[in-house]
Amino acid sequence: MMDMGLAQRTSIELRQDPSRVLSRLFIPGQELVGGSESRAANTVQRVLELTEDDVQSALDDLFDRFQDRHEDLAHVFDEHADRMDDYVSMPISAARRRLIGAAFSHEYSIEGAAVCNPSLVLHPDQSGMARGDVRFAMSVRAVGEGHHSSICFRTGSISNSGEVKLESAEPFPVAGSLSSAPLNGDLFHSLMHDLGFDGETTASVLDTLPLQFSADDLETALARLVTQSDTRLNVVKTASLLRMIAACTYQSCFDPQVNMSRRVLWPAAPNEGNGMEDARFVEMRELGVSRYIASYTAFDGHSVSQQLLETNDFLTFTSSPLAGRGARNKGLAFFPRKIGGRFAALSRFDRESNAIAYSDDLHRWNDVVTAQVPFYSWEVVQLGNCGSPIELPEGWLVMTHGVGPMRTYGISALLLDLEDPTRIIGQLARPLLTPSKQEQNGYVPNVVYSCGSLVHQSNLFIPYGIADQSISVATVSVASLLDAFEPVKSMVTR
Repeated sequence: MMDMGLAQRTSIELRQDPSRVLSRLFIPGQELVGGSESRAANTVQRVLELTEDDVQSALDDLFDRFQDRHEDLAHVFDEHADRMDDYVSMPISAARRRLIGAAFSHEYSIEGAAVCNPSLVLHPDQSGMARGDVRFAMSVRAVGEGHHSSICFRTGSISNSGEVKLESAEPFPVAGSLSSAPLNGDLFHSLMHDLGFDGETTASVLDTLPLQFSADDLETALARLVTQSDTRLNVVKTASLLRMIAACTYQSCFDPQVNMSRRVLWPAAPNEGNGMEDARFVEMRELGVSRYIASYTAFDGHSVSQQLLETNDFLTFTSSPLAGRGARNKGLAFFPRKIGGRFAALSRFDRESNAIAYSDDLHRWNDVVTAQVPFYSWEVVQLGNCGSPIELPEGWLVMTHGVGPMRTYGISALLLDLEDPTRIIGQLARPLLTPSKQEQNGYVPNVVYSCGSLVHQSNLFIPYGIADQSISVATVSVASLLDAFEPVKSMVTR
């Protein structure tokens, strides 16, 4: 499968850096697949039985080997020691307590396996840039041990002449501090409907709450429900599902002094226990105010769901579930503005076609219309998008991907009508990018994939993942891309 030859690859190459590690709490016995009993008590007891000389010697060795890999290693050990206080019933030295914390710590290499599937948006801070130059923020899917994914960031710039520069990441990655976020009754009803549990029992809980409520409010309502277990159906299951939905809504916050390249959105909700994948960021402007939103895939080890990510500044992120038929599967990509008074998004709800979904509130996507089905040989397996649409005077420029024989991915494009995006104005008959000989090999062979491109000075900049292992950037002039569009041959019967 040959691409069109229009796009030019840059020399940008971002590869995984296994030295980028987070310090995480480690509980012996619970690291096994499927879980098992904790061995925490035995581990603590063995540390308590060490002599003070052995304790100090072990700590000295740990600081010699790990101090340069963490911003504040002592704080890490002390924080994890706090978590184990219930296992210690006697006064102990500060050094012994710190060693207990170290015994329950481990490093996780966030990029140990790969970096891939980037998206580009303009950076919220454009100060200090030369005329015609812009600064960008790039989200990155980082894949570590056990194929667990997190969302990381890089920054860079595009010059007036089109030169792309990617800045080096600063050391010491930091996971965001977690807190609860407001909950929404309408979204809860929709999610419970998707799960088949939006009946009388659910209503008896949610209808007693205001539209916006807290996790504590929910617990109060659930306490009342438990007393009604003899008069209502599915009380235990309903309570479990409502608590699970609440746990999927949270905030991650970072100190402003932490450089964007150090910020890590780490899985925190039950539906993303095995990873947060493929964030598709877009800058959305409403009433003159700009904010950034993204969808990402939450994976719990068995099934996928989609989450909405919202931020004004890349310092505070709110994550919450997406509901409705249009939010099924993966890859929801939001339009940067409302269309006809409603939010719109690209969807692949049927796992193989590109569709347009609509919502009144960004969370519930029940109105969905298929726009493009597979047609060409290089897309016979499935279609999908490669990020949010880009508004041009000629229409919505949509970067897509097609999967063909030998599970080979190619990046292509569509042009949609500005006011009716279900109408395709034109499409490419061949991919814009396919894996070159040098790009075929990797963690997942024969894949090029993007989660969001950027137009600057009449050129399109496409960051793309290579073989689910590394990242590069390609460019193409918007004019040449528009000239290459052909009449629609991917027919949809409505």
